[in-house]
Amino acid sequence: MNRRLDEQMQFLIEIDAPKHVLRRTRLLNGSRYENDAEHAWHLAMMAMVLHEYSNKPVELSKVVKMVLIHDLVEINAGDTFLYDENSASKEEAETKAAARVFGLLPEDQRREFIDLWEEFESKETPEARFAAALDRLEPLIQNAHTGGHAWIKYGITKDQVINKNRPPLIGGSEELWAYAEKMIEDSAGKGYFPHA
Repeated sequence: MNRRLDEQMQFLIEIDAPKHVLRRTRLLNGSRYENDAEHAWHLAMMAMVLHEYSNKPVELSKVVKMVLIHDLVEINAGDTFLYDENSASKEEAETKAAARVFGLLPEDQRREFIDLWEEFESKETPEARFAAALDRLEPLIQNAHTGGHAWIKYGITKDQVINKNRPPLIGGSEELWAYAEKMIEDSAGKGYFPHA
C-alpha cells in the first residue's frame, strides 16, 4: 500500500468540508450564502486577474496557493466574521485546526501548507499582503452587489468597514483600495449602511 497516496487522499476527502462552511456574505445573485470553497476559488481567480495591481511584484502561484488554503482551518474553527471582536480565541482555534488538517498530509506537503498558511496569517511578504487584500476585497464586492446584505443584517457601519478593510487592502494594493473605497462610498450613498 502507498502510505503517501493514502495520506494525500485522506486530506483531499477532508477538504470537501469547506463546501459546507457558510460565510456571512451572499452570492452576487443573492440566492444563498457563499461557502468557503467558493470563496477560495473566487480569490484564486481574482489573484490571476488582478495580480498586476499588487503594490510589489508577487509570485502568482504562491498567492494562488495561499488563497486556496487560507480558510481550510475553518473546517474545525468555523467561519469567523471579520467584524467579530474575539480574535484571540479565533487564532488559537485556527492554529489547532491547521495542525490537524494539514497534519493529514505527508510531511513535506504538511510543512509546505503550514508554512504557506503561517505566511498568509503574518502578512509580512508581498504575496501574503496581496492575498490578504483580495480576501478583504471579495466580501466588499459581494456586499456592494447584494444591497449591503451582511452590513445591514449585522449592523455594520461604514466606519467599521473602512477601519477593518483599509489597512490590509492598502498593504497589498493601493489601487484596489482606491477601487474598494469608491464601492464603499457608492454603497453609503445607496443606504447600504445602518445609520450610526
